[in-house]
Amino acid sequence: MKGHASALDAAIELMYFAYRGFVGEADRLLAGRGLARAHHRILFFVARLGCPTVGELLRTLAVSKQALAAPLRDLARQNLVVLQADVDDGRRRRIGLTPAGRALERRLTRMQRAEFSRVFAESGRRQEAAWRSVMLQLARDELERSGRELP
Repeated sequence: MKGHASALDAAIELMYFAYRGFVGEADRLLAGRGLARAHHRILFFVARLGCPTVGELLRTLAVSKQALAAPLRDLARQNLVVLQADVDDGRRRRIGLTPAGRALERRLTRMQRAEFSRVFAESGRRQEAAWRSVMLQLARDELERSGRELP
């Protein structure tokens, strides 16, 4: 049993280091603007969701209003996002990317896509498919809770 626990600990360690490597370049770019990973997640999902309501973004990110408020305020101050009243329901606010926000999000995503593209090309289709399968199993419950469709 001890060997099994060690192998699982090694898998956890790999996950931590892989994630740190994956976000490292983006984190450095963001830090130069006084921003962090939370800001990146907001930009990424606002771009993918296409002007979500605050509630939709809260559900997707699985964070509290308080956890979202400060990074959202930072992004608005830097003119990267805008909050506007929903056309159909003025009580709801929608979040959109400004041209500067779209440009920053695209730059960050382009860096991460390049990393995935490189690794997938080096690993081959079977290894990529296996990785996606494992990641889907790890993410399934969170995807469902967040209202995201399973890939």
